[in-house]
Amino acid sequence: MQPTVVRREKRVFEALDKLYEFEREPVSPDKLQPARHFAALLAGEHVASTEFVIGALFVKWGASVSDVFFGLIIGNLMAVLTWTFICTPVAIRTRLTLYWYLRKIAGPATTTIYNVLNAVLFCILAGCMITVSASSLRLLFGIPAQTKWYPEDIRFVILVLVLGAVVVTLAILGFKKLSQFAEICAPWMFFMFVAGAIVLLPALAKENGWTGIHSFADFWAIGKKFIWTGRAADPANQVSFWHVAAFAWICNLAMHGGLSDMALFRYAKTTWCGLTSAVGMFFGHYVAWICAGVMGAATAYLLNKPMVDLDPGDVATMALGISGAICVVLAGWTTSNPTLYRAGLAFQAVTPNWPRWLVTLGVGIATTIIACSPFVFNYLLNFVGWYGLLLMPVGAIVFAEHWLFPLIGLNQFWVSRKGLDWSWPALASWFIGIGLSIVLVYFNILHLFFLFVPIWLLTILLYIILSRIAGAGEHLPELPPTAPAVRPDRATATGEEEHAAPNRPLLWISGGIALLTLLFCMLSPFYVLLKGAAAYEQRLATYKTILMWVSIIHLATATVWAVAKEKSKGGF
Repeated sequence: MQPTVVRREKRVFEALDKLYEFEREPVSPDKLQPARHFAALLAGEHVASTEFVIGALFVKWGASVSDVFFGLIIGNLMAVLTWTFICTPVAIRTRLTLYWYLRKIAGPATTTIYNVLNAVLFCILAGCMITVSASSLRLLFGIPAQTKWYPEDIRFVILVLVLGAVVVTLAILGFKKLSQFAEICAPWMFFMFVAGAIVLLPALAKENGWTGIHSFADFWAIGKKFIWTGRAADPANQVSFWHVAAFAWICNLAMHGGLSDMALFRYAKTTWCGLTSAVGMFFGHYVAWICAGVMGAATAYLLNKPMVDLDPGDVATMALGISGAICVVLAGWTTSNPTLYRAGLAFQAVTPNWPRWLVTLGVGIATTIIACSPFVFNYLLNFVGWYGLLLMPVGAIVFAEHWLFPLIGLNQFWVSRKGLDWSWPALASWFIGIGLSIVLVYFNILHLFFLFVPIWLLTILLYIILSRIAGAGEHLPELPPTAPAVRPDRATATGEEEHAAPNRPLLWISGGIALLTLLFCMLSPFYVLLKGAAAYEQRLATYKTILMWVSIIHLATATVWAVAKEKSKGGF
């Protein structure tokens, strides 16, 4: 190999090694991030392509319009409070990932079991998002729907590989790059969900013989009759207000109740940064779910197909054309990126001699291979419910040791202070919680959605009792101070680079165009809605064409603006 090539490869690997994410030690104060980064990241993650699936789910489950509108408020509020008062305080007090903090609490062997399971589940979840993105773009290339457990078209595999490469690259770049990517995409994606619902409402109104929708009361009547009817296609799946509220709460259970989002909020300046989760919950898991329900019902009507036969690509393309397909792709990316980032951190904690970028690359390759199998997407909803319950008890264990042990006279980090590799109280509490969950669901004693609170409380109680039996209350030596991890070059790690002079004209021009195009995306759907049923189909087709070009201009100029802004701060 030529010396020049060797030097070039060495520089590449050195640059990757400097993508330091404090994998094994607390985040330093100079690397804490402002609240807007968390708001953008959580908005991008939770205004996702899977919202097309979940929003339509309430329609199929027979939720009523009041169940959806008011149940989602309660459930999403509980999720925000869980992030704010359970997950974020532990993240800020420790400044560690859950994957490394758990090592102090339960020992390296126990942590290895958890981290491997956690990373595998996150890989599958990230693979789901890549598959959903590919399901949208397949329409542009004439690829048929992939409905079997294996891919039936080599073009679909190629598409997944390309999309996976983008996701893996962004996950390798780390937390800040993820949040910057989300800042560009999240506002536009949100308005796409809203626009899709607005422009398809006249189609449902025509079915009712109305000339248009002129008030919220009209919308409510349409929703009650055609969308959230209160009657499930299968009576066995009928849900109530409380099912809707509980589902919204537990949808991201592994992240908040299971404390996996310590990986994100360890960068937060204050506990109140946890409230930024409200941006993701109420824009994504409230407005976007409602809009997806409208789009799903209207698309099923227009295509004369049952909703179970629709995928996100069908729904988004029917509503928004090419812009809808782009929206599903970007929404899949902004969800799979932080998920793959967490998976990389989890695996990195059990491969301590590997840099994070290398672990994330390996995890990303495995995730992309998983995404080639459409079965991942077909069973997404069952998977989401169970992966949260599998991981949540460990969050309860960490919560108990972090907050409750000092209050009741038990030693924090007693496993590490005893020099143990295993924590049988942690494993027993975790496995008993999972086992009881399976029994309660299997025998229809308690619905899957309602298991969070009783299993969380039971796990805490069991862990306290078993830890006391195992000697957590004994007099134990203090842990020796931990030597700081070897970091990359400090100039790079702390951001002490020279700041480039800002290109003011470029910032103003690109930012102004991006804002104007975003305003168009926000306001233009009302033109389609308010004109009523007259010439609706022609007006919708014209709108889709214009929206495509406006969306492309918006994403391009928003990217230029974001890059120019960060260069002026010494970023990118």
